[in-house]
Amino acid sequence: MGGARRGEGRPELVRARKRMGMSQDAIAEALWVSPTTWSRWERGRQEIRPVYRARMAEVFGVDPAEVERWVEGGAPVDTESWLVPDFSDLSLAATVEAAGRLWRCDVDPDRRHLLAALPFVPAALGGWLSEWSYGVPNASAAYQGSGAAVGLSDVRRIAEARQAFGEMDHQFGAGLVRPAVVDYLNTVVAPLLRGRYDDKVGAELMTAAATMTEMAGWTAFDLNHHGQAQQYFGQALKLAKAGDDALTGTLVLESMTHQALHLNQSAQAVWLTRAAVDTAHRVQAPPCVTAMLLVEEAWAAALHAKPAETGDTYSARWVQQRLAEAERVHAQGSTDRDPAWAAWNDEPELTARIGMCWGLLGEHKRAADCAELAVRAFAKKRPRSAQLNQVNAAEAYLGMGEVEQAVNSARAAIPMARSLTSVRSVERIRKFSDRLEPYGTTVQVREFRAYLDSELAS
Repeated sequence: MGGARRGEGRPELVRARKRMGMSQDAIAEALWVSPTTWSRWERGRQEIRPVYRARMAEVFGVDPAEVERWVEGGAPVDTESWLVPDFSDLSLAATVEAAGRLWRCDVDPDRRHLLAALPFVPAALGGWLSEWSYGVPNASAAYQGSGAAVGLSDVRRIAEARQAFGEMDHQFGAGLVRPAVVDYLNTVVAPLLRGRYDDKVGAELMTAAATMTEMAGWTAFDLNHHGQAQQYFGQALKLAKAGDDALTGTLVLESMTHQALHLNQSAQAVWLTRAAVDTAHRVQAPPCVTAMLLVEEAWAAALHAKPAETGDTYSARWVQQRLAEAERVHAQGSTDRDPAWAAWNDEPELTARIGMCWGLLGEHKRAADCAELAVRAFAKKRPRSAQLNQVNAAEAYLGMGEVEQAVNSARAAIPMARSLTSVRSVERIRKFSDRLEPYGTTVQVREFRAYLDSELAS
């Protein structure tokens, strides 16, 4: 038998699985083997064939050489630079330590690039959602750490900072704000988490830390660092669980859904939205939160079923019913229970996301109308949202066969993207340009692509 010697097991393989937050059953399913086989692999009782080693590298999102070290028992692996949240331990102490370790690595110049290069790992989501939905929260959020006493005023300052960072992100894009967010987590939030606080303060502190961590994940997503964003979202979900704050959990699940939709991971998006909607119903979330989650659920279903391509009328009707329900719920207006972050879930944002759903249903005229409304609403206060919806409008016009109008709409989005530090904004325009390939010989498209290359060459 090759690999680890009998009796020693493969401890690095065990650590890798736990850092993914996955049970033996879950990782076995992801690798297409039986739980018994995986258990034998961990205990060093069975050889691991090359085909499964390659699959491990894909599922864990690491270099194949690292898998070889886990399997063959080489030098200890520095897994601190690979920090997928460990949902196998939901204790407050473990949550505080894991969050601090992630933030320390992200401000360390020697480790930051490793985080930014990590891939998105769909297999991690199943275990996370299981623990979010069924894991038992801590009996108390009180903590007696080594730091100073923490009060509610400290927590309020985190919430205020998160609001300010959010406004900067919408205005300028993630490239400008992300370094400040991560530094704030490491220098301000981490010491507070290591402090001393009672149950009331602890619960509020976990919520504030979760929303700020979600902010860091969102900015990584906007920069197309998807593995890094996934880790932050996972850590934010764990912090929300530590504070027993299901409402904040819906924020994190919504962001995770948005990332999955962006990456065309439709099956994962469906799981995430179901968990988010179920959570919102369980805690009777306010209308502004529930409405947005219903739209996300419709969006995920439309992306997964592709009714415009398949002719699946049942799925199309279901999506339309969900959109109507979202509009009805949103019309109920604001309440005194609306969390601060829900301010972004306003009518223009709802309209923009409903437009994405209409596009997936093949209703391109309705999609274009929604996108144009959103552009006008976002023009002054949210330049990135205006830019993205300008591209949405272009895609809708292209779906209608209106190539000239599509190109003109996309052309208006180019200066907007140039003014932002948002990789996602640039990527959307370039993907639209790729869709113009059937018309690539026309003068309009050649001129558009030349202008795009000259403006975004840097």
